Amino acid sequence: MSAEEIPDELWRKVLEIGVKSSTFSYKDLCCISISSRRLCRLSSEDCLWNFLLAIDFPTHTDSTSSSSSESPTKFIYRTRFEREKERRLAAHRRSLLRKESEISEWGRRIRELERRLSEEAERLQAASVEFSNMQRVRQASVALNVWQPEVVRGRQKQMVEQNAVPVEGRLRALEMEIKLCKQQITGVNRARREVKQRFDMARKELESMKYHPLRDYKSIRSGDQESSAKRKKLKTSINCKFCVNVSHFFFM
Repeated sequence: MSAEEIPDELWRKVLEIGVKSSTFSYKDLCCISISSRRLCRLSSEDCLWNFLLAIDFPTHTDSTSSSSSESPTKFIYRTRFEREKERRLAAHRRSLLRKESEISEWGRRIRELERRLSEEAERLQAASVEFSNMQRVRQASVALNVWQPEVVRGRQKQMVEQNAVPVEGRLRALEMEIKLCKQQITGVNRARREVKQRFDMARKELESMKYHPLRDYKSIRSGDQESSAKRKKLKTSINCKFCVNVSHFFFM
């Protein structure tokens, strides 16, 4: 038996079972409609698109019943589909702007951490230089207690006299400052690595969002997201239903 010999009632039942079981989506009905004039007429019937409206746009079910007398249901579905598509496109643009703002914020934080790292490095270098000078002053003050040539002794005495702060106390303070600077540098480096990792991840996400603009709204229909899994599970049952309906139709 060819496809043209199958009566309209059986085709309607097949399409109705496919739509109700979420095996057929709006894409499938549109593909079926271009196969022949007969299937185009059958796949455009309001009963099928009413099911799709109830599944894909459940919040608009009430408004469908009031406007279905003025326009075909397929036209209503297409209008709402285009409206939903525009809404999701606008949501995608907003998500791109949010991601770009996030990347800008991570970049600002990286620059701030690099500035803090530079300041702590300068403080560490200055404290290390002063610590080294104070150690030489302490060595010179200790060397004054032993005999030395007059030239060397005069130079060391001048170095000790030029120092106006207690040597031991200043050395302990510089040791603490150097230790604190190293801790600060370690913490800033750790924070910078974490922020840099998030910055790189955000940039990759932005590139992926720009390269795949339809990833966030690849299907506006909840049934489409599960259709591939449902097809595998329902394939046997749908075939059984189809065979039962065919046999029932021909043996009535």
